[in-house]
Amino acid sequence: MCAVKDVYSNRIVGYSIGDRMKSRLAVAALESAVSRHGSVAGCVVHSDRGSQFRSRKFVRSLDRHDLVGSMGRVGAAGDNAAMESFFALLQKNVLDRQRWATREQLRIAIVTWMERTYHRRRRQVRLGRLTPVEFEAIMTTPAAQAA
Repeated sequence: MCAVKDVYSNRIVGYSIGDRMKSRLAVAALESAVSRHGSVAGCVVHSDRGSQFRSRKFVRSLDRHDLVGSMGRVGAAGDNAAMESFFALLQKNVLDRQRWATREQLRIAIVTWMERTYHRRRRQVRLGRLTPVEFEAIMTTPAAQAA
């Protein structure tokens, strides 16, 4: 799985699931985020130094959407703490719960957990004990009214 997290609201705004972590998986996750979020020009996309994020396909996708690429330093795990935290929760709450008979069952379990639990039920201290969906609803309403 490759995921794009909006660190403002802690919501996973784009993701892609496949059997190999290749550049096309990273590009698909980025395209998913862009299609859901709309105007993203100038946003910073931070990643680790995986080859999929350094690929020509991924860099072209960043350029096509006027996004700014940023990579963590070698050996600096804290640079990717937001995503590492998400993947640790995913591991604990979905992957380690049972053995999955098929990849499709696992994909459905991941998406269900992410959309139902992580986005809508899991309250986060950094968001003032709100869920990502609640936080976005509260924080985007004043901005929309001002426009």
